[in-house]
Amino acid sequence: MLYALFRHFSESDFPGRHLMDYITFRSGISLALAMLFALVFGRMIIDRLQRRQIGETVRNLGLEGQMKKTGTPTMGGIIIILSILIPCLLMGNLSNVYMILMLVATIWMGSIGFLDDYRKLKYHNKEGLKGKYKITGQVGLGLIVGITMWLSPDVVMRQNMEIVNQSSQEVEIVHQPTEQKTPQTTIPFVKNHNFNYEWLTSWVGDKHTQETLGWIVFVFVVIFVVTAVSNGANLTDGLDGLCAGTSAIIGVALAIMAYLGGNVIYSGYLNIMYIPGSEELVVFAGAFIGALIGFLWYNAFPAQVFMGDTGSLTIGGILAVFAILIRKELLIPLLCLIFFIEDISVMLQVGWFKYTKRRSGTGQRIFKMTPIHHHFQKAGEGADCLIRFPRNPIPESKIVVRFWIVGILLAALTFVTLKIR
Repeated sequence: MLYALFRHFSESDFPGRHLMDYITFRSGISLALAMLFALVFGRMIIDRLQRRQIGETVRNLGLEGQMKKTGTPTMGGIIIILSILIPCLLMGNLSNVYMILMLVATIWMGSIGFLDDYRKLKYHNKEGLKGKYKITGQVGLGLIVGITMWLSPDVVMRQNMEIVNQSSQEVEIVHQPTEQKTPQTTIPFVKNHNFNYEWLTSWVGDKHTQETLGWIVFVFVVIFVVTAVSNGANLTDGLDGLCAGTSAIIGVALAIMAYLGGNVIYSGYLNIMYIPGSEELVVFAGAFIGALIGFLWYNAFPAQVFMGDTGSLTIGGILAVFAILIRKELLIPLLCLIFFIEDISVMLQVGWFKYTKRRSGTGQRIFKMTPIHHHFQKAGEGADCLIRFPRNPIPESKIVVRFWIVGILLAALTFVTLKIR
């Protein structure tokens, strides 16, 4: 709204009329507004949740300090969602397709998470919305994002190329002069870092059919990434501040990638694809990071509010869609490795337990408890599992900080992979 208002006065003598032309200014204001909203109005929302007795139901799993969390207000993801939407509506270019898709992803996943939390509170159980409905919602978002990127004329890119000067043997990075409508993405460890999904359908003779099938493959990849990352973020939300802090670190990394990829000079210098219009995502990223930092004020150990599925599913969906829009979805396995480890730990635990129960009649576990962050909270002595390290339980706050440190390391390694060929 403010962006459109300032653009209206761009040809006048209105002071500061050109400030809105700078992505860095709008993203900085967006971050500050989101953080301020979360800090000021977050307290009001928490008090309202307490008055309505919207508290967390905690099962006794034998973890230190766990039962003290009973009754802590949940559905705090509302704070995150509102803290993202308001700055984006004020500072964002609402005609930009990338901004529109991010706002749709936020509201879409927030609605699914809200319904999940609402059912948990209404029926006083931990099941909430049935898994098939969650998956349907995630697949639906994947279809919306994938098909929009396929059909929208505004979603284009310019491929980066290396040209060797024959006389001086110097390598110059240039971008194609024309914008392309192609399902290309960034992939590490290869020259120019580009991978085209059409290559997977090169066995098709007809060029038009090959392009269509390439986009269809891309849509399926989008659905998989959205589902995997949102579920991973949901599982990571088990300790005070763990999901919010880890996601903020990932958000910073993605914001830097969006800024570089949306600037033709920086993308040429770094030899990465240039995506016109994607710089608007930095404004959204500013709001996202600010909202998470502001939420951490109340969610850090000991938490005064939990984000619930309203927050965790939204965060996962946002990170997945953001990475897809800047064509960095193939970097997600490293950047969001913590989420995937949380996912895999649960799948391994359940699979191994079922397998050993069929073989011997008694199920055996790999970890002391899953998701894996709970594994570090339990003592290893006498535990009936394959992995008993560490022997002594680690305090919750230390586990969270260590996961944050690992997240920072993974973000740094993600950037490093782009220079390894």
